[in-house]
Amino acid sequence: MGFDFELILAIAFLVTGVFWVYDRIVYLPKRRAILANMATDARKALGKDAEQRLAQTPKFVVEVKSYFVIIAVIFGLRSFVVEPFQIPSGSMLPTLKIGDFILVNKFEYGLRLPVLNTTIIPTTDPERGDVVVFKYPLDPKINYIKRLIGLPGDQIRYRDKTLTVNGQPVSKAFLARLPVSLNPNQEPVDVFNENLGGVQHEVYNSFRFTPHEGEWTVPAGHYFVMGDNRDNSADSRFWGFVPETNMKGRAFYVWLHWDAFLSIPSFKNNGLIE
Repeated sequence: MGFDFELILAIAFLVTGVFWVYDRIVYLPKRRAILANMATDARKALGKDAEQRLAQTPKFVVEVKSYFVIIAVIFGLRSFVVEPFQIPSGSMLPTLKIGDFILVNKFEYGLRLPVLNTTIIPTTDPERGDVVVFKYPLDPKINYIKRLIGLPGDQIRYRDKTLTVNGQPVSKAFLARLPVSLNPNQEPVDVFNENLGGVQHEVYNSFRFTPHEGEWTVPAGHYFVMGDNRDNSADSRFWGFVPETNMKGRAFYVWLHWDAFLSIPSFKNNGLIE
């Protein structure tokens, strides 16, 4: 999820907005004056394009400002309500598959300024167990998705494939053993049902040694995140904590699965994200 479409959309919104305002200030009054002096039949005979070109309105002004409304609607929805993303990797298996298209609630963690991501209206705080989308701390142009494990002040420990939060091991129940043929990582894994503070979800554990085991204390204003594919996820164990200012929203729904360009999209994975 490294394509900064939000920035491109913001620029398009500003550019088309400037042309829209310029047209309304400079050319719209002139067009209205011309139309007011035209006979009714003549006004009806004018096509929409011809009407827009009255008062010698430049064609490029007409073209650019015509996109403003639709871009403004898309920009507003994606910035403040809901934003779509596609899952590019297997770090959140089995919860999210490669090629899943998801929806992210942008209002869940506060109303934020587009691009800058600064909170202007606080709402609720992220909760342990949420599947969150955030700006990658080492490169904010890239969006990451992981499960929120540690809140500010929490003590996190991960050793021997056991997750401990504030001294309490997170319970997990064995569900199945997947062979290589059923795992995109091309290795056998055990599937567990994990209960993280009341949020139940499935996780993968491989049979390999898990690198970057250790203990962490989450600092104020930061969060600790991990992928559900515990042995195949680059997360807070590797690159550190996620600042609160990097949070973008909570992933809540899978609406489409499309894993390859030449494949047929499907709705087999549709549903709420736990």
